[in-house]
Amino acid sequence: MIQQFADWLVYDLFGLNAATPLGSSLNFFFYDSIKIIILLFFISAIMGIVNAYFPIERLRDYLTSRRLYGLQYLFASLFGAITPFCSCSSIPLFIGFVKGGIPLGVTFAFLITSPLVNEVAVAMFLGTFGLRITLVYVVSGILLGMIGGFVLGRLKLEPYLSDWVKQIQQNASADFNTWEREQTPFVKRLPSILREAWGIVKGVLLYIVIGIGIGAAMHGYVPEGFFEHYMSRVNVWAVPLSVVLAVPMYANAAGIVPIIEVFVAKGIPIGTALAFMMAVVGLSLPEATLLKKVMTWRLIGIFFGIITLFIILSGYLFNAIL
Repeated sequence: MIQQFADWLVYDLFGLNAATPLGSSLNFFFYDSIKIIILLFFISAIMGIVNAYFPIERLRDYLTSRRLYGLQYLFASLFGAITPFCSCSSIPLFIGFVKGGIPLGVTFAFLITSPLVNEVAVAMFLGTFGLRITLVYVVSGILLGMIGGFVLGRLKLEPYLSDWVKQIQQNASADFNTWEREQTPFVKRLPSILREAWGIVKGVLLYIVIGIGIGAAMHGYVPEGFFEHYMSRVNVWAVPLSVVLAVPMYANAAGIVPIIEVFVAKGIPIGTALAFMMAVVGLSLPEATLLKKVMTWRLIGIFFGIITLFIILSGYLFNAIL
């Protein structure tokens, strides 16, 4: 129905030709915009229900008061997956974890997974690439957070936290047990959950429009074979080159998924495209700048280096299995 509406709007109402770059680009833009906004709203509502009954205070208490035998990395990654944050907006929560005494490796697991896997990414991936690739992406993003957090935790990097954080950790008397669960019926909570879901949609709407606009322009105007030349399967360095080039960029999933869709449509291997996306949303210069508040440059370099390596390996793995 969405495709039929887009066809009617662009080709019948606007009178554009499907064979022209402008007609093709506008059709792509309206179809993807409507589809992604609808999916994003419903998935945001579902995640809002989850967040309403599993607040961060309880997560902190759980991770700091029980012996979980390594499962805390899984729980931190899952929490990162259900929080609608980009790499920069997840950092305040990451700082709260560090200040609250949660192990550094666990906080890294959250920081890695949060921008990669959230309802925005899932909604857009589901509508763009289908269920199979979406599941592969979600599972790999969670595993990347778990493994990355575990490795970084084993390196004992606490000495490389900033003096500001160390001072706060010494003086803080963290007490996360003051939260009392509000016994509000689900029917009464639902309107606020739906408002929050729409708020998430509005918050990323500009990114969606810009990202889909760029993707639509690429879809209609980029010459055939342009991206294949630099990021093709036959180029053994395509995956690391894509990751390195993505680091200076900054976007959240809403802005980059439409571009990835066009990459794949142009013939770029899915693994190379996904590695590019992971690097854009998970590693960025603005993120490094914000992290400087809690880390030394050496720790930031170690963090970026390890995650870059894992993303490159994931890209090669995706190309092999997808």
